[in-house]
Amino acid sequence: MRSFIAIELPDTVKSALLSLQQELKTCGADVRWVRPEGVHLTLKFLGDIEEKLVDGIVETLKGTCRKFQKFNCEVRGIGVFPGNKAPRVLWAGIEDHDALKLIQKEIDTGMSSLGFEREDRKFTPHLTLGRFRSSEGKMTLINKMGAYKEYSVGIIDVNRISFMRSDLGPAGAKYTKIAEIPLGD
Repeated sequence: MRSFIAIELPDTVKSALLSLQQELKTCGADVRWVRPEGVHLTLKFLGDIEEKLVDGIVETLKGTCRKFQKFNCEVRGIGVFPGNKAPRVLWAGIEDHDALKLIQKEIDTGMSSLGFEREDRKFTPHLTLGRFRSSEGKMTLINKMGAYKEYSVGIIDVNRISFMRSDLGPAGAKYTKIAEIPLGD
């Protein structure tokens, strides 16, 4: 079962992301756009796991989530990974928030105690909007992105963490919530 740990987005942010995507689509860039209902803030990708690990993952997440109180973070600006010369991923940014970095680090540590590899890359919170398929229209889109450098998409009230299952299909990934764990006591 392919799975990950994430923060789900409120409908207001999903709606704003859809509007942003529609505006960016006018550039005609060859991008495979992510459906806004499928956008989430990934904290840890677990990959294919065995069913027998589910209970341990949920219990570990409960322990981690008890340590944190709810907080808010803003979705602001857009950019590309790895850079403008050869972009592969178009993203909306998440404000630099200490609580978000701490909770991600705690989740990574907790999952490593269950045998999952630690993340070797620096955590860069973002929401994937699309993936470039080719360079067609790339520069037009890159140029248009400048107008959205400080664009505020909305606020995420982070009060729970979701453990999700991802089933890949011809129409894209379908996500199913396995567990939802609230922050705090």
